[in-house]
Amino acid sequence: MRFTGSIDAKTDEKGRVFVPSVFRKVLQKEEEEGLVLRRDLFEHCLVLYPKSVWDARVDSVRARTNPFDRHQREGLRLFTADAENITLDSGGRMLIPRRYLEHAGIKSDVRFIGVDDTIEIWNKSAAEELMDDPDKVAGIMEEMMKNFNNT
Repeated sequence: MRFTGSIDAKTDEKGRVFVPSVFRKVLQKEEEEGLVLRRDLFEHCLVLYPKSVWDARVDSVRARTNPFDRHQREGLRLFTADAENITLDSGGRMLIPRRYLEHAGIKSDVRFIGVDDTIEIWNKSAAEELMDDPDKVAGIMEEMMKNFNNT
């Protein structure tokens, strides 16, 4: 499952937003029933996981967690406790809980960004700043791919 592209939307006064149809079509094609929303670990944005992707991420973290290591258990707890099951209404809208809106600095204008098997939800102006420097993107990609061998 792959999500690509970025689509702008607006939240209503209750924090509801339409999940872009292009992303909903991917979810329907893959027969994904549920979604999980969580704050991003590194950025002030939100991450929307298809349930199967979320379950695989939690399984991966749990497999690396020693149940007798207090610090590792705390990591697993913090990772999973900050997640929220999300359902779309019949029109394709989701409700973003207030604490998540505040974390991401979302007032009204949002940008959905497809990132591989997840969908990020950004404050629109923060997303524009993120994408505004093509030299930064080129530098990051150059660093990531410098040892790439196309064989």
